[in-house]
Amino acid sequence: MELQTCIEGLFARDTTEFGEEYFQAFNELKAALNEGRVRAAEPDPTSATGWRVNAWVKKGILLGFRIGRIVEMRGEPSPVPDKSGTPSPKGRGPKSSAREASGGPRWQFRDKHTYPPKQIPVDRGIRIVPGGSAIRDGCYIGRSVVCMPPMYVNVGAYVDDDTMIDSHALVGSCAQVGKRVHLSAAAQIGGVLEPIGALPVIVEDDVLVGGNCGVYEGCIVGAGVVLAAGTILTGSTPVYDLVRDTVYRREGEKPLMIPTGAVVVPGARAVTQGRGKELGISLYTPVIVKYRDEKTDQATRLEELLR
Repeated sequence: MELQTCIEGLFARDTTEFGEEYFQAFNELKAALNEGRVRAAEPDPTSATGWRVNAWVKKGILLGFRIGRIVEMRGEPSPVPDKSGTPSPKGRGPKSSAREASGGPRWQFRDKHTYPPKQIPVDRGIRIVPGGSAIRDGCYIGRSVVCMPPMYVNVGAYVDDDTMIDSHALVGSCAQVGKRVHLSAAAQIGGVLEPIGALPVIVEDDVLVGGNCGVYEGCIVGAGVVLAAGTILTGSTPVYDLVRDTVYRREGEKPLMIPTGAVVVPGARAVTQGRGKELGISLYTPVIVKYRDEKTDQATRLEELLR
């Protein structure tokens, strides 16, 4: 509560002068995000959606952008940012110096000094396969997560244990991804940093997100859901459940929620009036064609050998 009060007070100030108290509070928040001790959204059984937004955490993330200054970054350990924004030589040992002196390749980035690349301890069992992936500081990556190149995880995200993030996949800012999730190649889990009070995208445990899928605008994908390749979920797209004969859609403040165990495929629905009907036009819509069974489980199970 003390950190929350501090972050909210600093965020509310109208100033362009940032003293050391800003950086102390932001570094404390970022450390908590990195360790998973605080989250932009978290489970809440008392909520209608089962989730609660922590708006103050989003304020702290935005504060980090406000106080940051653009610096050059390289593929080496980065210091904890301070008020000056001046890169520290700490962490650049003889091997780094020798590589630069020999004219060897150097990865260069230019970003806010408050958000360097994330440093991940080896003992967490996280695999980041070479090939252009990036994970921004200020997000949580659980144990035994597999990251296939190139993929990207943005600040504020939470990726739980044993999840696989496949090639060209994105986990957007503040998105929450559960355990044993498979984000297939080119899957996009959208970020919702603003508006501050808006629920980010939630992907619960044991979900398979197929290739070229997109989940946006604060959708909640329930545990065990299978999204077939090419499925797009947004706040404005209704989802037709052929099994339960119902339609799921966003209603006011309540986001689109895909029920537990649903198998969702891309579909289409005919325009039923006006010029669209005359032209025989159909609109894209996701369709629930079944709920998970033993056959589905066998087809979607992640191989332990991949880990």
